Amino acid sequence: MSIVFCWKQFISRRELIITGQCPDGQMLTIALPSIDIYVLTDKIKLQAFYKQFLFILLTLFSLQVGAQDLLKFEVEAGNVDRTDCPVSLSIDHLNYNTDSLKLALFEVKGKTEMAIPFQLETGSGAKVWFVLNGQTLKNTKRNFVLRKTISSQNFNSGIKALKKDGALNLSSGDKPILSYQIETVNPPKGVSPLFKRSAFLHPVTSPGGEVLTRIQAPDHYHHYGIWNPWTLTFIGKREVDFWNLYKGQGTVRFAGFISQVEGPVYTGFKSLQEHIDFGAVGGDAVAMNELFDVRVWSLNNQRYMFDYTSTLNTPLDSGILLAAYRYGGGIGWRATEKWTKDNSSVLTSEGKTRKDADGSNARWCVVEGESATKEGRSGILFLSYPANRMHPEPMRVWPMDANGGRGDMYFEFCPIRHKDWKIEKGNDYTLKYRLVVFDGKMTPEEAENYWQAFANPPKILIDNGITKK
Repeated sequence: MSIVFCWKQFISRRELIITGQCPDGQMLTIALPSIDIYVLTDKIKLQAFYKQFLFILLTLFSLQVGAQDLLKFEVEAGNVDRTDCPVSLSIDHLNYNTDSLKLALFEVKGKTEMAIPFQLETGSGAKVWFVLNGQTLKNTKRNFVLRKTISSQNFNSGIKALKKDGALNLSSGDKPILSYQIETVNPPKGVSPLFKRSAFLHPVTSPGGEVLTRIQAPDHYHHYGIWNPWTLTFIGKREVDFWNLYKGQGTVRFAGFISQVEGPVYTGFKSLQEHIDFGAVGGDAVAMNELFDVRVWSLNNQRYMFDYTSTLNTPLDSGILLAAYRYGGGIGWRATEKWTKDNSSVLTSEGKTRKDADGSNARWCVVEGESATKEGRSGILFLSYPANRMHPEPMRVWPMDANGGRGDMYFEFCPIRHKDWKIEKGNDYTLKYRLVVFDGKMTPEEAENYWQAFANPPKILIDNGITKK
């Protein structure tokens, strides 16, 4: 992106394109005293040039009058390399108000500035989110300035969300990323209706178009792509199984969207998922409410990345016990039917493989296998957040001889694998994960860098000397 310098005020070419002042195309610099203006020579007719030029001058003058630096800051990579790393900046101290404050974000490289897509998140605190694009080497810094302007920067949304066919579908251009099922999916004909459910991710698709999830496998009709029901739970002394649907004890269902967002940095949703107890006195009752938060990041590389956050709360006076078991909660994934022990692999942060990962603990796990993409291989990197219960988290990984020796792939971060977890009324309990979906290979070094970006994001240092409230 080219940047224009005028009277000590920077304006991005992206802004000029958006306002129709500079059609996209090859650019040529015309130098005037104390000002450089970029204009086109191949697409602007000569007789129209002076009108365009005058309009640009007037626009630059108005921005010069209205623009104001709010704060300058540095982003420090720290002791690890960073690649396409999401970063957030708190702007609570700016008394942010969308009615009166229009913002623009620029990266500063010497005498050049580049307009940076950013996204505001408001709520308990106002944040500016942006992606530290490309590679940022360890022990280096990048400089930015947040500026007040007369008009907001406009950037296209990188990820689109569309409700269709009973699901909320997130995609990048014409490439699907993931679908969140909001309508109930019934099992195949002849299978018990107890196996129906909603509130799960499927399909999850690699950048090259490989579907990596599977639902209603004949060997496990209760498996639903990427999902997180709890298995061995107790309300008082009564068992309620939300996982094994055939028991008819419970299920999990979509109960409505709380919010949806779509922007240049991330697109996502928050939904309410109800964990239903079929055996409650007086009929079906909610045993747990779950705030399910999915955020897909808009990256400039050939990988998809999304955050998967689950917050549990129970309305039951007695609470609910999530008993220790090898399955349950966290995040589970039934992988594509293509994968077996012969064409898929597992690698954890502790160096465990498919042979010995089950029951062990890890910060991250790479699961990948053969695919029809040009790279010939696809997979998902699962990252566990340090604040998660039992982190590094225990895992359930199907053994090599699963399903009659085929060795189908199932993976789960399972925070109750070795220890009970009591969910008490009046408290929230949160589990956070990040998933990186890729084609080709994921090296251990790359996986570790992704985890560091999730667990220990780059530090932001604000130059308080120029901060203005």
